[in-house]
Amino acid sequence: MHVFYTPDILVKPELPEEEAQHAIRVLRLQAGDEIQLTDGKGHFYRARIAAAGGRKCMVNVLETIVQPPLWTGHLHIAMAPTKNMDRTEWFAEKATEIGLDELTFLNCRYSERKVIKTERINKILVSAIKQSLKARLPKLNDMIDFDRFIRQPLSGQKFIAHCYPGEKPLLKDVVQPGADALVLIGPEGDFSEEEVAAALALGFTPISLGRSRLRTETAALVACHILNLLNQ
Repeated sequence: MHVFYTPDILVKPELPEEEAQHAIRVLRLQAGDEIQLTDGKGHFYRARIAAAGGRKCMVNVLETIVQPPLWTGHLHIAMAPTKNMDRTEWFAEKATEIGLDELTFLNCRYSERKVIKTERINKILVSAIKQSLKARLPKLNDMIDFDRFIRQPLSGQKFIAHCYPGEKPLLKDVVQPGADALVLIGPEGDFSEEEVAAALALGFTPISLGRSRLRTETAALVACHILNLLNQ
Protein backbone atom coordinates (compact mmCIF):
# COMPACT_ATOMS: atom_id res chain seq x y z
CA MET A 1 0.00 0.00 0.00
CA HIS A 2 1.30 3.45 -0.92
CA VAL A 3 2.16 5.84 1.93
CA PHE A 4 1.32 9.53 1.67
CA TYR A 5 3.00 12.30 3.66
CA THR A 6 0.41 14.43 5.45
CA PRO A 7 2.11 16.57 8.14
CA ASP A 8 -1.09 18.47 8.99
CA ILE A 9 -3.55 15.60 8.84
CA LEU A 10 -4.93 16.21 12.35
CA VAL A 11 -6.08 19.74 11.44
CA LYS A 12 -6.63 19.32 7.70
CA PRO A 13 -8.19 16.01 6.52
CA GLU A 14 -6.78 16.06 3.01
CA LEU A 15 -3.60 15.23 1.15
CA PRO A 16 -1.16 18.04 0.34
CA GLU A 17 -1.53 19.12 -3.30
CA GLU A 18 1.51 17.24 -4.60
CA GLU A 19 0.49 14.04 -2.79
CA ALA A 20 -3.10 14.49 -3.97
CA GLN A 21 -2.00 14.76 -7.60
CA HIS A 22 0.07 11.60 -7.27
CA ALA A 23 -2.87 9.74 -5.74
CA ILE A 24 -5.44 10.90 -8.28
CA ARG A 25 -3.56 11.26 -11.57
CA VAL A 26 -0.78 8.69 -11.22
CA LEU A 27 -2.26 5.96 -9.03
CA ARG A 28 -5.85 6.59 -10.19
CA LEU A 29 -7.21 6.27 -6.66
CA GLN A 30 -10.86 7.06 -6.11
CA ALA A 31 -13.34 7.70 -3.32
CA GLY A 32 -13.65 4.61 -1.14
CA ASP A 33 -10.06 3.45 -1.65
CA GLU A 34 -8.09 2.83 1.52
CA ILE A 35 -4.66 4.43 1.88
CA GLN A 36 -1.91 4.83 4.48
CA LEU A 37 -0.66 8.19 5.72
CA THR A 38 2.19 9.43 7.90
CA ASP A 39 2.63 12.79 9.57
CA GLY A 40 6.41 12.39 9.89
CA LYS A 41 6.01 12.88 13.65
CA GLY A 42 5.81 9.24 14.69
CA HIS A 43 2.36 8.25 13.46
CA PHE A 44 0.85 6.25 10.64
CA TYR A 45 -2.82 6.59 9.79
CA ARG A 46 -5.15 4.17 8.07
CA ALA A 47 -7.51 6.30 6.01
CA ARG A 48 -10.16 6.13 3.31
CA ILE A 49 -10.51 8.58 0.46
CA ALA A 50 -13.72 10.54 0.94
CA ALA A 51 -13.60 12.62 -2.25
CA ALA A 52 -11.07 12.95 -5.06
CA GLY A 53 -11.13 15.40 -7.92
CA GLY A 54 -9.31 18.37 -9.36
CA ARG A 55 -6.39 19.15 -7.09
CA LYS A 56 -7.95 17.86 -3.87
CA CYS A 57 -8.09 14.49 -2.18
CA MET A 58 -10.13 14.48 1.02
CA VAL A 59 -9.76 11.61 3.47
CA ASN A 60 -11.35 10.12 6.56
CA VAL A 61 -8.92 8.81 9.16
CA LEU A 62 -9.96 5.33 10.29
CA GLU A 63 -7.14 4.46 12.67
CA THR A 64 -4.07 6.08 14.22
CA ILE A 65 -1.01 3.85 14.60
CA VAL A 66 1.90 4.99 16.75
CA GLN A 67 5.28 3.73 15.51
CA PRO A 68 7.65 3.09 18.43
CA PRO A 69 11.16 4.55 18.03
CA LEU A 70 13.25 2.27 15.79
CA TRP A 71 16.51 3.13 17.59
CA THR A 72 17.63 4.77 20.83
CA GLY A 73 19.30 8.15 21.21
CA HIS A 74 19.31 11.12 18.86
CA LEU A 75 21.49 10.40 15.82
CA HIS A 76 22.88 13.49 14.08
CA ILE A 77 25.17 13.73 11.05
CA ALA A 78 26.73 17.10 10.22
CA MET A 79 28.54 17.08 6.89
CA ALA A 80 29.98 19.39 4.28
CA PRO A 81 27.91 18.96 1.11
CA THR A 82 29.77 17.58 -1.89
CA LYS A 83 30.59 19.60 -5.00
CA ASN A 84 28.45 17.17 -7.00
CA MET A 85 24.98 17.66 -5.52
CA ASP A 86 23.84 14.24 -6.69
CA ARG A 87 26.18 12.64 -4.15
CA THR A 88 24.76 14.69 -1.28
CA GLU A 89 21.22 13.81 -2.35
CA TRP A 90 22.19 10.13 -2.53
CA PHE A 91 23.52 10.28 1.01
CA ALA A 92 20.38 12.03 2.30
CA GLU A 93 18.17 9.34 0.79
CA LYS A 94 20.18 6.35 1.97
CA ALA A 95 20.83 7.75 5.46
CA THR A 96 17.09 8.30 5.92
CA GLU A 97 16.38 4.75 4.80
CA ILE A 98 18.92 3.46 7.33
CA GLY A 99 17.73 5.84 10.03
CA LEU A 100 18.89 9.14 11.54
CA ASP A 101 17.24 11.97 13.44
CA GLU A 102 18.96 15.10 12.21
CA LEU A 103 21.04 16.28 9.25
CA THR A 104 23.06 19.49 9.17
CA PHE A 105 25.15 20.89 6.31
CA LEU A 106 28.48 22.52 7.22
CA ASN A 107 30.29 25.35 5.47
CA CYS A 108 33.95 24.49 6.05
CA ARG A 109 37.19 26.18 5.01
CA TYR A 110 37.76 23.74 2.14
CA SER A 111 34.12 23.29 1.16
CA GLU A 112 33.60 23.41 -2.60
CA ARG A 113 29.88 24.05 -2.21
CA LYS A 114 29.06 27.10 -0.10
CA VAL A 115 25.31 27.24 -0.67
CA ILE A 116 22.73 24.48 -0.55
CA LYS A 117 18.97 24.57 -1.15
CA THR A 118 17.28 22.35 1.39
CA GLU A 119 13.85 22.26 -0.27
CA ARG A 120 14.84 19.49 -2.68
CA ILE A 121 16.71 17.61 0.04
CA ASN A 122 13.60 17.71 2.22
CA LYS A 123 11.53 16.16 -0.58
CA ILE A 124 14.11 13.37 -0.80
CA LEU A 125 13.82 12.77 2.94
CA VAL A 126 10.03 12.60 2.69
CA SER A 127 10.24 10.09 -0.17
CA ALA A 128 12.76 8.01 1.79
CA ILE A 129 10.65 7.73 4.95
CA LYS A 130 7.69 6.61 2.86
CA GLN A 131 9.77 4.05 0.99
CA SER A 132 11.36 2.66 4.17
CA LEU A 133 8.12 2.77 6.20
CA LYS A 134 9.31 5.21 8.83
CA ALA A 135 6.88 7.51 10.59
CA ARG A 136 9.48 10.11 11.63
CA LEU A 137 10.96 12.66 9.27
CA PRO A 138 14.57 13.64 10.11
CA LYS A 139 15.14 17.26 11.03
CA LEU A 140 16.91 19.07 8.20
CA ASN A 141 18.96 22.16 9.03
CA ASP A 142 20.18 24.94 6.77
CA MET A 143 23.88 25.24 6.04
CA ILE A 144 25.87 26.75 8.90
CA ASP A 145 29.50 27.82 9.27
CA PHE A 146 31.61 25.12 10.89
CA ASP A 147 32.92 27.30 13.71
CA ARG A 148 29.48 28.58 14.61
CA PHE A 149 28.05 25.06 14.59
CA ILE A 150 30.59 23.45 16.91
CA ARG A 151 30.22 26.30 19.43
CA GLN A 152 26.49 25.67 19.84
CA PRO A 153 25.23 23.74 22.87
CA LEU A 154 25.35 20.13 21.65
CA SER A 155 24.25 17.28 23.88
CA GLY A 156 25.54 13.73 23.93
CA GLN A 157 28.63 12.25 22.31
CA LYS A 158 30.48 14.42 19.79
CA PHE A 159 32.81 12.94 17.18
CA ILE A 160 34.86 14.31 14.30
CA ALA A 161 36.15 12.14 11.45
CA HIS A 162 39.29 13.47 9.75
CA CYS A 163 42.30 12.19 7.81
CA TYR A 164 45.18 13.76 9.76
CA PRO A 165 47.64 11.50 11.65
CA GLY A 166 47.07 10.78 15.31
CA GLU A 167 45.28 8.39 17.60
CA LYS A 168 41.75 7.85 16.33
CA PRO A 169 39.71 4.91 17.65
CA LEU A 170 37.12 3.31 15.43
CA LEU A 171 33.70 4.91 15.79
CA LYS A 172 32.15 1.54 16.57
CA ASP A 173 34.45 1.14 19.59
CA VAL A 174 33.63 4.44 21.29
CA VAL A 175 29.90 4.94 20.68
CA GLN A 176 27.83 4.51 23.83
CA PRO A 177 24.62 2.72 22.77
CA GLY A 178 21.51 4.61 23.78
CA ALA A 179 23.19 8.01 24.03
CA ASP A 180 22.73 10.96 21.70
CA ALA A 181 25.52 11.06 19.10
CA LEU A 182 26.81 13.58 16.57
CA VAL A 183 29.44 12.90 13.89
CA LEU A 184 31.13 15.62 11.85
CA ILE A 185 32.14 14.72 8.27
CA GLY A 186 34.33 17.11 6.29
CA PRO A 187 34.46 18.15 2.62
CA GLU A 188 36.45 16.50 -0.17
CA GLY A 189 39.54 18.44 0.98
CA ASP A 190 38.96 17.40 4.62
CA PHE A 191 38.61 19.76 7.55
CA SER A 192 41.42 22.24 7.99
CA GLU A 193 43.89 21.55 10.80
CA GLU A 194 42.53 24.64 12.57
CA GLU A 195 38.97 23.29 12.36
CA VAL A 196 40.02 19.94 13.80
CA ALA A 197 41.91 21.65 16.62
CA ALA A 198 38.90 23.85 17.41
CA ALA A 199 36.58 20.85 17.55
CA LEU A 200 38.92 18.90 19.82
CA ALA A 201 39.22 21.88 22.14
CA LEU A 202 35.41 21.89 22.46
CA GLY A 203 35.23 18.23 23.46
CA PHE A 204 34.85 16.42 20.13
CA THR A 205 36.49 12.99 19.96
CA PRO A 206 38.53 12.20 16.82
CA ILE A 207 37.43 8.92 15.24
CA SER A 208 38.22 6.63 12.32
CA LEU A 209 35.71 4.96 10.04
CA GLY A 210 38.13 2.24 8.93
CA ARG A 211 41.29 1.80 6.91
CA SER A 212 39.88 2.83 3.55
CA ARG A 213 39.93 6.44 2.35
CA LEU A 214 36.27 7.28 1.81
CA ARG A 215 34.46 9.92 -0.20
CA THR A 216 32.57 12.48 1.85
CA GLU A 217 29.14 10.98 1.21
CA THR A 218 30.41 7.43 1.80
CA ALA A 219 32.04 8.41 5.09
CA ALA A 220 28.81 10.10 6.21
CA LEU A 221 26.78 7.01 5.33
CA VAL A 222 29.20 4.67 7.10
CA ALA A 223 28.99 6.84 10.22
CA CYS A 224 25.20 6.86 10.03
CA HIS A 225 25.06 3.09 9.65
CA ILE A 226 27.40 2.48 12.59
CA LEU A 227 25.40 4.77 14.86
CA ASN A 228 22.12 3.19 13.83
CA LEU A 229 23.30 -0.42 14.22
CA LEU A 230 24.75 0.21 17.67
CA ASN A 231 21.54 1.91 18.80
CA GLN A 232 19.09 -0.72 17.61
